[in-house]
Amino acid sequence: MSNKVISVISVIDFIEANLTKKLDLDQVAQGVHYSKYHLHRIFSETIGLSIHEYIVRRKLSEAAKLLVFSDHSILDIALLAGYESQQAFSAIFKEMYKKTPYQYRENEAYYPLQLRFNLSEKPKLKQRDWQAHIQLAVKEDLPLCLELVYQIVDGFPNLQEEEYLASIGSFIEKKQVFILKEEHLLIAMMAFDRSSGNIEFLGVHPQYRKQGIAKAFLEKLIGEKLIDQTPCITTFRKGDKADPGYRKVWEHLGFAEAELLKEYGYPTQRMIFIKERTDE
Repeated sequence: MSNKVISVISVIDFIEANLTKKLDLDQVAQGVHYSKYHLHRIFSETIGLSIHEYIVRRKLSEAAKLLVFSDHSILDIALLAGYESQQAFSAIFKEMYKKTPYQYRENEAYYPLQLRFNLSEKPKLKQRDWQAHIQLAVKEDLPLCLELVYQIVDGFPNLQEEEYLASIGSFIEKKQVFILKEEHLLIAMMAFDRSSGNIEFLGVHPQYRKQGIAKAFLEKLIGEKLIDQTPCITTFRKGDKADPGYRKVWEHLGFAEAELLKEYGYPTQRMIFIKERTDE
């Protein structure tokens, strides 16, 4: 396990050091001296994204930062992101951000599509009885909550840091935030509204996905009758290219489509828990 993670960390290090260059799987494999087929497999297995998807999302996030905080022309930013034309850059940017680069710049509010994944070479938490280790968050956990959101910002489009901290702080005061942590690493967190049944936030560190942690949080919420209504959550709409796989997770956990929404200017969809899936 640790050797695989070390390999993935070396890939992330190489990508981050070369974000302003044109990158593809062949170049990354050459840069870290591994077989591209081996890298593609272990990278996807470890963090749930292909190397190509990670590169695209990171490059667009850095481009978005330049749109807000620099005077570079959109063409220059497109070229720095590795695109051969402004048109090609604008097309993928709008597909992922739901705004053209010009509209995004005019809005003057930066939010990343994907931040760098920081993985541990030797993850310590290996037990499968996740529910036994889920605990209520306290206000001292807020810095860890912010660190976690940096790792899973890909699942929360348009997320604003100050607003997020204020919201999570309020839910912590109401004892409506559960966390799973190992020493100084927050592995997962769920914030919920007791009266409405809405799961306001549910995220798992990328290194611990595909281990049944989201299911454990949901089972705790339902099994201990911590909410008064049927659980619901909002997520990406079907077919949204910016979705790295969150909608599929909720569907697999037993959530079904409800009404289409628009939150903070971003098209989303509400999903309602129908029944627990038993095929995991």
